[in-house]
Amino acid sequence: MEPSRDLPPGLRKQLDLPHAGLATFGHRPFLTEPEQLDSWQPDVAIVGAPFDISTTNRPGARFGPRAIRTQAYEPGTYHLDLGIEIFDWLEVVDYGDAHCPHGQTEVGHHNIRAKVAEVASRGIIPVILGGDHSITWPAATAVASHHGFGNVGIVHFDAHADTADIIEGNLASHGTPMRRLIESGAVLGRNFVQVGLRGYWPPEDVFQWMQDQGMRWHLMHEVWERGIAAVIEDAVAEALDGADHLYVSVDIDVLDPGFAPGTGTPEPGGMSPADLLRTVRALAMRTNLVALDVVEVAPAYDVSDNTVNNAHRVVFEALAGLAWQRREAAGGTAGPPAMSH
Repeated sequence: MEPSRDLPPGLRKQLDLPHAGLATFGHRPFLTEPEQLDSWQPDVAIVGAPFDISTTNRPGARFGPRAIRTQAYEPGTYHLDLGIEIFDWLEVVDYGDAHCPHGQTEVGHHNIRAKVAEVASRGIIPVILGGDHSITWPAATAVASHHGFGNVGIVHFDAHADTADIIEGNLASHGTPMRRLIESGAVLGRNFVQVGLRGYWPPEDVFQWMQDQGMRWHLMHEVWERGIAAVIEDAVAEALDGADHLYVSVDIDVLDPGFAPGTGTPEPGGMSPADLLRTVRALAMRTNLVALDVVEVAPAYDVSDNTVNNAHRVVFEALAGLAWQRREAAGGTAGPPAMSH
C-alpha cells in the first residue's frame, strides 16, 4: 500500500510558519492515531516521554519534550557535512507525548512503553524525548519486544551508569533503568555499552555487578586518552556482539555542564557537543539504528537554551545519518518521494 501523506492546507500553513504555528519537532506533521501511522508510513516518529518523578536531584525533565520542540533554534534542514536535505530522504512525523500522570510511576511507564510500542511494532524508528532516564526502561523494552529480547544492543552516553539495584526504595529510579533492562533479558549485559562515565558514582559494588553481567564501559578518562572515534569503534563492536539492532540512549549530562547546564545531575568533565553530535551521526550512518532517546533535559536550569539546542541537534544528527543511509541504499541518485509538506 502506498503511503498517504496529504496535509490539509491549514495544517501545512501552520507547519510552515517560522517561529510560530504548531510546535512539532522540526515542524513535522503531527499524528495522533495508530491508524495514521499505518497510512502515513513514516520512517521515524518522535515520541515525548514527559516523566521526571524518578529523579534523585533536580526535577524538571518532564518539560524537556516541550522545550526541545518549542525553544530550540531551527536553522534549516540541509546538512552541510553530508550534503543532504534530510526530509527529502527521511519521512519523520511527530507522534505526540505519552500520558504521564503525576505521582504514578507505574502508569507513566506503562503509557510510555505502549506509546513507543505503537511506533516500533510497525517497523518505524522511535525517537523518544525525555523525561528522566527511567523512561529508557519502558522505551527500550518496547523496542526489544519488537526486535527480540537479546537482539538489541545499547550504546548509552551518560555521566552515570544508572545500574543501581534500588535507590531509596525505588526500583524505577532514573539511577536503575539499565539494571532493570538487563535483569529482564530485554538487553543482554554483553551488549550494553556505556560511554562517558565519570565522577564519583556508582560505587565499587555496583561496578562489580556490571562486570558480572558482562557489561562494557568506556570512562571519560579513556575518551580523553584515546579519542572518541577509537572508543566508539570498540563500543559499536561490543554492543552488536551477537545483536542485530542498535538502540542509542543519550543522557544530556554526558556533555560537560558548561555546554549543557539544564539537567538534573550535572557532572563536570564531560564530552563536548562536537564529539557527541558527530558520534551520534556516525552511529546512525553505520549501524542498524532502531531507536534513539535523549533524556534529562531540564529547561528550568538551562542557560540561553544551550541544553535544549544540544539535545535538538543530537536528534537532527541521528536523522541526518539515517537519511544518508537511505540515500546510499538508493545509489545516491533516487529515493523515496519527499512528503507533501
